[in-house]
Amino acid sequence: MTEIFLFGTLCHAPLLQAVAGAEPAMRPAVLPDASVARVAGQAYPMLVERPGAQADGVLIDVSDAALARLDFYEACFGYVRRPVTVHLDGIARAADVWRPAQATGQPDGPWSLADWARDWGDLATIAAAEVLRQGATATAQEVGARYWMIAARAQSQLSAGAWRRPALIGRNPPRAAVDPVAHRFPYSRFYTVEELDLRHLQFDGGTSGLHKRAVFRVADAVTVLPYDPVRDRILLIEQLRLGAYGHGDAHPWLLEPVAGMIDAGETPEEAARRETVEEARLTLGALHKVARYYPSPGGMAQVLTSYIGIADLPDGVAGTAGHLGEGEDILSHLVPWDLACAMLEGGDMANAPLVISMQWLMANRARLQAGQGVGGA
Repeated sequence: MTEIFLFGTLCHAPLLQAVAGAEPAMRPAVLPDASVARVAGQAYPMLVERPGAQADGVLIDVSDAALARLDFYEACFGYVRRPVTVHLDGIARAADVWRPAQATGQPDGPWSLADWARDWGDLATIAAAEVLRQGATATAQEVGARYWMIAARAQSQLSAGAWRRPALIGRNPPRAAVDPVAHRFPYSRFYTVEELDLRHLQFDGGTSGLHKRAVFRVADAVTVLPYDPVRDRILLIEQLRLGAYGHGDAHPWLLEPVAGMIDAGETPEEAARRETVEEARLTLGALHKVARYYPSPGGMAQVLTSYIGIADLPDGVAGTAGHLGEGEDILSHLVPWDLACAMLEGGDMANAPLVISMQWLMANRARLQAGQGVGGA
């Protein structure tokens, strides 16, 4: 058994259990001449040397198997174990603590475990389960580089669980009407594929036979169709889409709205504005929600939220853009309204969020123009 001093997010018992694969007892302990501070611009804490202070935490004893899991999890974020002397019931004793291998971040006031657990605890616990699953086939460095996507998937799962639709029609059976017999994860990288063996309640009151199904899990995303109600034009982006390429499309570069994943801790509106800056170099005005929907719920675990974004679209605003760190190569196009309608009718718009957003805009264009003091046609 190895004694470990915890001072940060792993003091959240559900997260510790998910990572360690066990439920070690947590005993209050302190680290002398140090304090716990929030890292500037982040939600997690850091240890700061401070003579005469003491950092509150807990001491745990873990088995070799649990320690290996914990070491891997911490290594995903660039942390390694260091020896320290802590005080338990006033008695000094040797323990290990995880610290960054390289100093990063600056302290920014005190850190609260209760506040972190309220805002991030459930998300981090769900994400930890995937981190450990991916660790079976990937290095800590590889998994750490994908953590933002893992966390986005965790947030998507929480968001779906909290989503309550009006249910004005339909029986609307609850999630508990599904009996998950087995759940496998044959592929877990940037995206994941999950295999499910399940039974479910049928509309006649009986129970279905055993179904074997697969789900492609991404993360929730937003789409934004920029519209200039004064100039009466939209902006479309064009980029290679591997879904179209993999499907055998002769021309896999598609015309689309701006689109992107919702990062963990981000609202859909925040993601919409960020992605529009990244992909089109535009700062949006008002956002008008089109819909929140599953684009392909038969086998894809993802919810899209689509918006019309009011934008200033003068001549010359189109061009190349994209997030260089994500390898994006994007070309934007200004499209006058009459041509946009002809493209929709003629099949040039082969992207579902674009079709949905155009149809919403056709129904609401006059209202948006009136809001800008423009008479619609």
